[in-house]
Amino acid sequence: MKAEFFLPDDYRPAEDEPFMNERQLEYFRRKLLNWKADLVGDSKSTIEGLQEAARNIPDIADRASEETDRALELRTRDRQRKLVAKIDAALRRIENGEYGYCEDTGEPISLKRLDARPIATLSLEAQERHERREKVHRDD
Repeated sequence: MKAEFFLPDDYRPAEDEPFMNERQLEYFRRKLLNWKADLVGDSKSTIEGLQEAARNIPDIADRASEETDRALELRTRDRQRKLVAKIDAALRRIENGEYGYCEDTGEPISLKRLDARPIATLSLEAQERHERREKVHRDD
């Protein structure tokens, strides 16, 4: 386990410091852990809400509306579950020393991209190439 060190609340990774130094890694690790904690908290409240909603509703229109709401909640929860898995993968990349580097090219992913999307595994250019290939195959 790495030693904890002071990281100011207002710290933001900067282009003029060494890429993925300890401060940057700690910044992204904390960002990912906080995001995960928020998602898990939302998930718990969703489960509690679904359990409370699992009551017998006699009116057919109200029941249909309730079922639609439940389906939406479950889809949202499934997306959150997948996002938590991506966050866990990003945390593993931090531990393995692979975080911040493009899976396709091995080049550094921009700090701005990582700050906006800390689970990113591709540089912006590689992501755009991937999406163009995906679109071409989808149009076939």
